[in-house]
Amino acid sequence: MKKNISKILIANRGEIACRIIRSARKLGIKTVSVYSEVDRNARNVLESDEAYCIGPAPSSQSYLNQNKLISLAKNTNCDAVHPGYGFLSENATFAEFCERNGLVFIGPPASAIRDMGIKSTSKRIMSEAGVPVIPGYHAEDQDNSVLRLEAGKIGFPVMIKAILGGGGKGMRISLREDDFISQLESARRESLSSFGDENVLLEKYIQAPRHVEVQVFADQYGNCVHLNERDCSIQRRHQKVIEEAPAPRIDSILREQIGSAAVRAAKAVNYVGAGTVEFIYDEPTNNFYFMEMNTRLQVEHPITEMITGTDLVEWQIRVASGEELPLKQDQIPLKGHSVEARIYAEDTYSGFLPSAGHLSYLNLPEQSDGVRVETGVRENDEVSVHYDPMIAKLVVWAETRSEAFAKLHSKLLECHIVGLNTNLEFLSKLCSNRNLLDGKIDTSFIDSNKEDLLQRLEPKPEEIVQAALGLILRENELSIEKAAQSGDPYDPFLTLRGFRVNHLFTRDLKMIGNAGKDYNLKITYNKSNSYTIQINGSDEIYHVEGVLEKNPHNRTSLVSHFADMVTKCNIHFEDDFIHIFTQNGTFSFEIWRSKLTEKTTNVNVNDAVSPMPGIVNKILVKVGDKISAGDAVMIVIAMKMELVIKASKDGIVQEVLYDVGGKVPKGVPVIKY
Repeated sequence: MKKNISKILIANRGEIACRIIRSARKLGIKTVSVYSEVDRNARNVLESDEAYCIGPAPSSQSYLNQNKLISLAKNTNCDAVHPGYGFLSENATFAEFCERNGLVFIGPPASAIRDMGIKSTSKRIMSEAGVPVIPGYHAEDQDNSVLRLEAGKIGFPVMIKAILGGGGKGMRISLREDDFISQLESARRESLSSFGDENVLLEKYIQAPRHVEVQVFADQYGNCVHLNERDCSIQRRHQKVIEEAPAPRIDSILREQIGSAAVRAAKAVNYVGAGTVEFIYDEPTNNFYFMEMNTRLQVEHPITEMITGTDLVEWQIRVASGEELPLKQDQIPLKGHSVEARIYAEDTYSGFLPSAGHLSYLNLPEQSDGVRVETGVRENDEVSVHYDPMIAKLVVWAETRSEAFAKLHSKLLECHIVGLNTNLEFLSKLCSNRNLLDGKIDTSFIDSNKEDLLQRLEPKPEEIVQAALGLILRENELSIEKAAQSGDPYDPFLTLRGFRVNHLFTRDLKMIGNAGKDYNLKITYNKSNSYTIQINGSDEIYHVEGVLEKNPHNRTSLVSHFADMVTKCNIHFEDDFIHIFTQNGTFSFEIWRSKLTEKTTNVNVNDAVSPMPGIVNKILVKVGDKISAGDAVMIVIAMKMELVIKASKDGIVQEVLYDVGGKVPKGVPVIKY
């Protein structure tokens, strides 16, 4: 039955909300956004036709508040609710709640969400539908001795998984029988803490597997198609970093087999709408096994759109309104290759810890037919500790896989972000890694290549010189502006800051690089607007002159003329920092001034310190408690990640500095002992 959808409430935030708005607008459909108190000025709020505050920052009081969402949808005369992904997108109760209130839920039936949300149930259904299922144990008897016996039948190594798990929580690997019980109990504890359920299932652990998933789409009339597969093997902490479509090293025969299996999986639960069937692919044996089905749109859906020329959000809306699928299986193309990189606010070199903060400078590549930038933030926005750490998705398309990765690498270098830590440097290294380019990938790829991927990028001497030149030129500009304001004549010899007058104009400048490395520069002004620069006492002397200019996007560019080359890069000045964006990467330098020598910290050896910004979730000690080195003292949560803070030495708790719910900055004490 066809239903008129003229107005949609978007029960989500960020880039997916912006994405839904774009497709809805194309169809002439109005949108209503919701926002928490900290998202008041968010991009999607301003882009939608209407927007309303839904509650405080914690998602449990805002984006997960089903009663408020439904009430708002009805009060604003919405016909439908689009859940996006995350939050309530795979909540069967919410889907039913929408339907009971006369609202179209733009997603699958609640029954399909429920069946696929419980791993043991979904495995049984898939097995009955003839979809390959990895050997394992999914029965109800959860006695430890029974589980150990079943693990022996499967054969070690064995994967232990929480039945209600997701995102890697409640998941452990038992390599041999003698560590099975300890790994089982660990998985149970985490599952109970995260999902309120300690039941597990067992699976044969495939060593070096690939994560290959298939986009499926079904309508209300029994039609179901697949839109080819994606490879999402490049992961850290069981979360995807780079995805590509189609999957490398998959031939047409296997593509048809895995696509057909995905369609059978969808039909087995009477699926409607967009869904993704995820498989473990064991490349050495060429076998694939059902892992789970995500009953929603995926974060990485743009790469499927790029290779098929479709708009999957538009399809979702059309199918939800009662239309048939726009294309039959034999009408769906597979053209070229597409890759997506997730740009996260995180500290790659500190275990990928989340890094919330202020986006003081944000410059992303321009959109084109072969380049998409999906983001929900703008310059000067805050990346909050309360939500996902993803800043943007950079999506590219090209005729071949090698061309696609080359384009992605090039476009990543056009991403300039200042104000918080990001994984941009890490992504650039991934895109140029020889093993990845050869398609030699599996889910342990990052761990296997971490020596190469996690080595800090050092600036070249020419880039250090560029930063110093940029500082001098900027100081000269400020001096000219000051002279103009005062009405005094400008004398370059009087306004060259930091230069001492002797037989030459010379200056010593100290800069501190990204990793805390010092660069001591001796700079000589040659009275012809050129300089000679020496780094850390090296015999190498650099002769350079240059100019600062505004580019068409009102960014500052630095043009540097060396003795035998000319370079151009964007440059950004902020307080005591210089940030330069070159074809080698982004480099930040702190200018050492006398005032910086007095920098102190309130942290001492008797403090427990949070290595990331976050919200205090649980306090595990109280004043007067005796603690030992390694004891957990506090749990901090940020951007969907839980971090246990531990004592570094023995002691007695003197002071607990934050309450539950308190917002903790990075690098500050939380417990004194």
